[in-house]
Amino acid sequence: MAVHPNTFHLTIASVGETRFDGAAVSATLPGTSGQFTVLAHHEPFVTTLKGGTIVVRLNDGEHKEFAIENGVLECSRSRVVVLL
Repeated sequence: MAVHPNTFHLTIASVGETRFDGAAVSATLPGTSGQFTVLAHHEPFVTTLKGGTIVVRLNDGEHKEFAIENGVLECSRSRVVVLL
């Protein structure tokens, strides 16, 4: 999948369910150490997530929200994976 220069590929999934899989401009997440936002070209890192809401902003200006209980995020290159 080609990724636009100001987007990254985001996957939000749990066992048996993919809640989001596509291009995103940003994702704001509830980290265990506080809320943070991931943008395109973010430095690689891994962190845990706490209960709250993930807000995904799309290239067309729309946004999607996903309620979560907890999870893990891995950010590398132009790809972010959230496992719930």
